[in-house]
Amino acid sequence: MAPDTPPTAPDTPPTAPDTPPTAPDARIPTARLGADGPEVGVQGLGCMGMSFAYGPTDADEARATLERALDLGVTLYDTADAYGEGENERFLAPFLKAHRDEVVIATKFALSFDPDDPKKRIVRNDPDYIRACVDASLRRLGVDTIDLYYMHRRDRSVPIEETVGVMAELVAAGKVRRLGLSEVSGGELRAAHAVHPIAALQSEWSLFSRDIEQGVVPAAAELGVALVAYSPLGRGFLSGAFVSADKELGEDDFRQQQPRYTGANAVANAALLEPLRTVAAAHGATTGQIALAWVHQRAAVHGLPVLPIPGTRRRTRVEENTAATRITLTPDDLALLDPLADRVAGDRYADMTLTSAGRD
Repeated sequence: MAPDTPPTAPDTPPTAPDTPPTAPDARIPTARLGADGPEVGVQGLGCMGMSFAYGPTDADEARATLERALDLGVTLYDTADAYGEGENERFLAPFLKAHRDEVVIATKFALSFDPDDPKKRIVRNDPDYIRACVDASLRRLGVDTIDLYYMHRRDRSVPIEETVGVMAELVAAGKVRRLGLSEVSGGELRAAHAVHPIAALQSEWSLFSRDIEQGVVPAAAELGVALVAYSPLGRGFLSGAFVSADKELGEDDFRQQQPRYTGANAVANAALLEPLRTVAAAHGATTGQIALAWVHQRAAVHGLPVLPIPGTRRRTRVEENTAATRITLTPDDLALLDPLADRVAGDRYADMTLTSAGRD
């Protein structure tokens, strides 16, 4: 999920006042979450950073951000049991209680951290584990039903048909309304959808990460699956929030473990931001708004609902992010931006085994 660290790059152009992208109280459009799902705001909110991964946070400001997002039409709120060992779900519970009929809550199972090595991730998809996870998430969230329940990562020792079969039992039991998957290939999505309809697929998608366009996106469009794009701001890098994670961010910030944002890779990738700044200046917008506008326009290109979930814990940032839904990029803009992904240095994760290689 993208962070909300204040921009430090001195040449990132500010948003011009009184222009259409920054109308402060305009509500965002809606899109359908899956073939028969509810209408949700076309931009969701990634909540991970409110209590996990990006260093210290102001809890009061984070709570105010949840409310401000809802004012602006954001109705899809994304969390996971792995975010702070359930702390992120507990943090969201009071907000959900106050607005249960207004919001769609998405959470996930399958991913945890080794207590002896916090950098090591453990992935489980076995039936007993799934059943225990959903009950624990329901308790922490304080809800009777989870609107969208994702398999966070794939455990390849368990057939995906078996995993989705257990998830389907949760729907039948009334514990879950709709199913989602995260970081799977097109073939895995088709196999899962044959067992039970999949409403949403969550994958990384941004100007710096476009591998899913080859096989995953066509499969989702074919099946009527909404694409929920996480890290649409490149974990803050595309918004100018930082230039080098290992030099600018705290030791407890997980971006220090991301190859694209450290060392020589960070230097090389920072040089790719100049076209983004050029387009932003032309629109009187921020680089982050242009990066989000690009993701939003992929919906028309690929013929499926695309719902980016930029993460933030500050009201000013959610206002900036939602304003991106009112920016339309020109063909000339896209000609500058589209080649960036081919030039990015470094993997998305230090451990790429947690993603589906090939993305068929």
